[in-house]
Amino acid sequence: MAYQRERSLPYKPGQTAPYKISRSKIELFMQCPRCFWLDARLKITRPSSPPFNINKAIDELFKKEFDVYRAAGEPHPLMTDNGVKAVPFQHKDLDTWRYNFTGVVALHKLTNLHVFGAVDDIWINEDGELIVVDYKATAKDREVGIDSPWQISYKRQLEVYQWLLRQNGFAVSDTGYFVYTNGRMDLDGFNDHLEFRTKVIPYKGSDKWIEPVLERMKACIENDEMPPVGDAAMGGPCEFCTYARTRTELTLKTLQKRTP
Repeated sequence: MAYQRERSLPYKPGQTAPYKISRSKIELFMQCPRCFWLDARLKITRPSSPPFNINKAIDELFKKEFDVYRAAGEPHPLMTDNGVKAVPFQHKDLDTWRYNFTGVVALHKLTNLHVFGAVDDIWINEDGELIVVDYKATAKDREVGIDSPWQISYKRQLEVYQWLLRQNGFAVSDTGYFVYTNGRMDLDGFNDHLEFRTKVIPYKGSDKWIEPVLERMKACIENDEMPPVGDAAMGGPCEFCTYARTRTELTLKTLQKRTP
């Protein structure tokens, strides 16, 4: 299925047209309101990291693998082995929901924000509740988990998807799952072959924080003053803002020295 990606315009205070907010922009705001304001109001985006093409390949292969069991109406062995009483969910809009630039969509009427996010997978349990599933991939010499402080972003990601599906009228289980695969580093060699161990990790989410955050995001972009450089929600100063401020200060000092 082909989609046309539309480049979003800067937010204009008081605009009546809904403003698109992706799941990743919600995370950006949670990390640093200043970076979010610069992105929304001026289209000054954070420097991007290199694409994780191996992770992307694993995501695509997981989707193909689960789609085989989706078509058959049967649980994947990972689900059976981990006691998950569910099957992959079948829906006519699933491809749209999984595409980055469309995703699952909901209009938050109070703020007029068009919120969207692309899910990796959705399962359905015996009670008819949808289960949000997120694929994760890494390579480390220890067992994977979701308890590190920086992985709060993973949890918020899953909760946004739960909220979006609920806004579309679906019954959604509070418990979602991370299908987390880890590249083995304990083998004797590569030999054009990489082995993984995969864990299915349950997580009980809560989406109660999302609507208050959307209201704060709307107030932020309505304000003509950008938020100050300060401590980010991730537990320390925003490294992007810190770099920008330090570089600006250094540039000004250099210019002052050159001024006769």
